[in-house]
Amino acid sequence: MMPQLEEKPRIFLEEYRLKNAANDYGMADEKWNFKKFVKNFRIVIVRLDNFEMEFDLIGLQPAFANAFRRLMLSEVPSMAIEKVIVRNNTSIIQDEVLAHRLGLIPLKADPRLFEYRPEDATEGTEYDTLEFSVKVKCTAVKSQPKDSYKTEDLYENHSVYSSQIKWQPIGNQASVHKEADLGPVHGDILISKMRPGHELDLQLIAVKGIGKDHAKFSPVATASYRLLPEITLTREVVGGQAALLQSCFSPGVIGIDSEGRAYVKDARYDTCSRNVYRYDDIKDAAIMSRIRDHFIFNVESVGAMVPNVIFVEAVKILRDKCKTLLDELNSF
Repeated sequence: MMPQLEEKPRIFLEEYRLKNAANDYGMADEKWNFKKFVKNFRIVIVRLDNFEMEFDLIGLQPAFANAFRRLMLSEVPSMAIEKVIVRNNTSIIQDEVLAHRLGLIPLKADPRLFEYRPEDATEGTEYDTLEFSVKVKCTAVKSQPKDSYKTEDLYENHSVYSSQIKWQPIGNQASVHKEADLGPVHGDILISKMRPGHELDLQLIAVKGIGKDHAKFSPVATASYRLLPEITLTREVVGGQAALLQSCFSPGVIGIDSEGRAYVKDARYDTCSRNVYRYDDIKDAAIMSRIRDHFIFNVESVGAMVPNVIFVEAVKILRDKCKTLLDELNSF
């Protein structure tokens, strides 16, 4: 007998197809009802630290979920190195490759404290530009230990790391910002390896930008979402069949109790691989589905802003876009 499932918008995962997926994975043909949305919508934060956040958006339409994902990737701004002035580079890395590597180093600088640099500006100001410098020369160690072939025993400055990027304040910046709040997020990023005679003398100029102009301006390493998996057992599964059923799902999804019966322990982190349909004796034991209005978001920050702030900034950008559209419509 099929179990009675409560009324939730679902997509059912059958062996070779998706069922109830005709309208773009969720409610595309439903009329917008603001009162219903306010009643059903919830945000649940599952995990949060300075770099990663996992949270649930419940009762939302897919268009909004995807809008937030795209805004976090490409329209929430951050600071990144845009220009590299090469005064001297005798390392084995070409100037343009070196500049590209430096541009991809994430900076701690909070973009909300800076303005966008005007396109016609030839020089930056303290309000829209950060300047850094790298000045490193590799030399041989004079008192080398006997019979040692270790690089650190033979050469000074044999490796250039992001921690050697030094901030050069412009105007009144030194009294407003601290160097610890502006430099690279990670100090152990390898920029170049050098040998005696190699030297770097660089001036770095960082500006505010957005990810759709260049990926280095994206404030997130990744922002993604998926629908909440749901697994329902239709009958009792015991013994060898229980162990087989458990192996068909991701670790921790199916549990086996003290009497050898299988039960759904935690379906949240299942990958929905549908391996259960490979075995005729258990393929009828489970109903696999995903909840169409329950989105599990994963946001990984590169370090300038914490993930929850990045999401809030994405919401503000969407709000401003909607306001601009309404203003344009009202002007007709």
